[in-house]
Amino acid sequence: MQDSEAAILDRPEILQNLFHPRKAPDTPPPAGAVDVDVAAEAGVNLGCRFYLASEDQPHLLFFHGNGEIAADYDPVGPVYIDHRLNFLVADYRGYGKSTGSPSVSAMLSDAHLILDAAADWMEKNGRTGPLWVMGRSLGSASALELAAARPEGVAGIVIESGFAHTVSLLQHLGVDARTLGIEESAVFSNAEKIAKYTGPALIVHARFDHIIPLSHGQDLYQKCPSETKALEIVENANHNDIMIRAGMDYFRMISDFIRKAGNR
Repeated sequence: MQDSEAAILDRPEILQNLFHPRKAPDTPPPAGAVDVDVAAEAGVNLGCRFYLASEDQPHLLFFHGNGEIAADYDPVGPVYIDHRLNFLVADYRGYGKSTGSPSVSAMLSDAHLILDAAADWMEKNGRTGPLWVMGRSLGSASALELAAARPEGVAGIVIESGFAHTVSLLQHLGVDARTLGIEESAVFSNAEKIAKYTGPALIVHARFDHIIPLSHGQDLYQKCPSETKALEIVENANHNDIMIRAGMDYFRMISDFIRKAGNR
């Protein structure tokens, strides 16, 4: 998506519903993790936290949900490591240790900077495992932006609780998109983006998601033209408890899909 296209969503009445930033305490990363700063523009740095398994294992670049920060994943990072996955979590502007203010256009353009920085960091540190991209909820927009625009830089994608259609999501959040003159075609929906991506794609969604209904995940799966794709529906789960409900199966389904896709 071009910045000019995304800017139609950079309105206060939309941003206050899409973004819920909070800062992280100024504490060092836990054992087994490193903090990496990405320069976005003058005065704006994006904070990332990388939880590290071995160099030759897959690297999963993760864009989180709207009320989360990278430090929230301190208890989760070691579980990814146990499943032999490097877990690279990125914060949006205004979140965690990132500076600046969040907006839709910045979120999408920053995703490209973060992908470049992650790939550069991997090269400089001798990390040879493939680089995957994952987006949860709001983060699905960043992940699918990269999948559509930069497929050569993405070994595969994982989308958890992702949205397919922007207008219906805004309506659910209480934003009257039609009154604001926002049409689905004007914001280039996630469904259109995934329709361009032919690489491996895993879609994970809760059966009873009350914020982004299961139909969104099903639409993303159906639109994706990949020959290597899967839809995993987590039973008895809602939008914010999908990892808890699935337990270790959550990590196994991600790890198993990535490894099978790598051997295809």
